Formats: sequence, structure tokens, C-alpha cells
Amino acid sequence: MILKGCLLYPLCSPRNKQRCARLWKIAYGGLLKIVTGSLLTFYVVLCLDGGMVLMSKQVPSRFMYPKEWQHLTMFILLTLNGCVDFMCKNVLPQRYVGLEKGTLVLIIYELLLLMVSHIKDSEGVELHVHSLLILVVFLLLLVLTAELWAPNMCHLQLMETFLILMMGSWLMQAGFILYRPVSGYPWQDDDISDIMFVTTFFCWHVMINASFLLGIYGFSSFWYHCFRPSLKLTGPKEAPYYASTPGALYKLLQEVEQSEKEDQALLLPKSSP
Repeated sequence: MILKGCLLYPLCSPRNKQRCARLWKIAYGGLLKIVTGSLLTFYVVLCLDGGMVLMSKQVPSRFMYPKEWQHLTMFILLTLNGCVDFMCKNVLPQRYVGLEKGTLVLIIYELLLLMVSHIKDSEGVELHVHSLLILVVFLLLLVLTAELWAPNMCHLQLMETFLILMMGSWLMQAGFILYRPVSGYPWQDDDISDIMFVTTFFCWHVMINASFLLGIYGFSSFWYHCFRPSLKLTGPKEAPYYASTPGALYKLLQEVEQSEKEDQALLLPKSSP
């Protein structure tokens, strides 16, 4: 009886329920993209001593800091993607999933173009690291493009999640390889063993991310198969609590059925001899 009372009369007030519902609907992924992109944008702008100068003052003028400008463009694209996600989920009266997917595909297209031109003057370890990243971005672009025509295919969504995990983990690994080596010594471009171990590390990332996804899927399947039958068994018992009162249409149908029964009752004596 106490348990039933708790189910029928929950402790939280309706006002708290509305707050929880509003917090649940906030696009936290979009906010995280906005914050991360903004912080990285400010970092790129402030890390240079002379500032983000587009062209030199010499004659003839030359473009300056091409890689930093490409990094800045990537981070601005990340911020814009977060703004679109937040607007579609929390600002617009109706969520437009097509707009979210289309914006993401356009951003990945631009990211791929930037990455291809980013490796023009690279060589050795840096070239190999960026080439593997371009491979992941290209595969992600194909999957996202296919999702525009088949948005509800779970296989494409699973591949999208895996490739996004790969892109994020390999970006962090690339930062440690190129800028902050764990050993404290820079990687050697003329050492073939360093280039081979870049590919080895990439394969390790593939296995770790695939195992991570497999673990989540296995836990979810275990939870579903273990607790779903109990929910099915308790479903009919909880149904009366959520039963609604008969509406106007239901009452109208009852009146029509009653009138049909009365007409049949009047016709029966006339048909009998």
C-alpha cells in the first residue's frame, strides 16, 4: 500500500517536474560544441605573439600563418554547428532533424577540404598522422551523406558513432604525437619505425573504440533482456492508473450501439410468426 501511494502520489512537485523536463530537453551536445569551439578559437587567436595577422606588410604581401587560420576556421565551424544544434532543439518551435544533419554534412565537407590542403607542406610522421585522420573524416562524410536519404538506419548511426569516436580519439593522439610526445623526445621523420608505430597506434584506436561500442551494446542488450520481461508483466497492473475517462467520441459510439440494439429488439417481434 505504501508503494502504491508513492506511485500514485509522487514526492516531487509538478513545478520540479517541469524544471526537470526543461533541463532534459536542453541540447547539452550543442552547448558543449559552442563552449569547446569558442575556447579553442580564443586559444588560437591568443597563442600567437603578433596576433592573427592575415597578410604581411612587406611588398609584395604574403599570407601569414596559413595553418593557424585553418585551425581557426575548423573551430569556428564547430561553434556554428553547436549553435545550429541548440537552435533546432531549444529555440525553434519545431525540431528540424534534416537541418541538423545537413549542417553537419556541410561542415564535414569543409573540414575534409581543409584537411587535404593542411598536409601540403607536411612530411614524415606529421603527413602520416594527418593522412589517417583524413581517412576517418572521408568515411564519416560518406556515412553522413547516406544518412540524409536513410536517416533511420541503425547501421549507419552505429558507423557514425564509431567514426566520430575514432576522429576524436585520433585527434587527441595526434596532439600528443606532434606537440607533446609522452617520451619527451620528438618523433623522427626519417625513422621508419616511428611511421610504422603511427599505423600501429591507429589500429589500437580502432580496436579500443570498437570494444567500447561493443561493451555498451552488450550491456544495453543484457539490461533489455533482463528487465524488459518484468516491465511487460507489470504493465497490465499499472494500466488502470493511466486509464483515461471516456471521451465524447466513446459516448457517441455507446449511444449508437444502444440505438442499434433497440432497433433489433423492435424488429424481432415483427419477424416472428
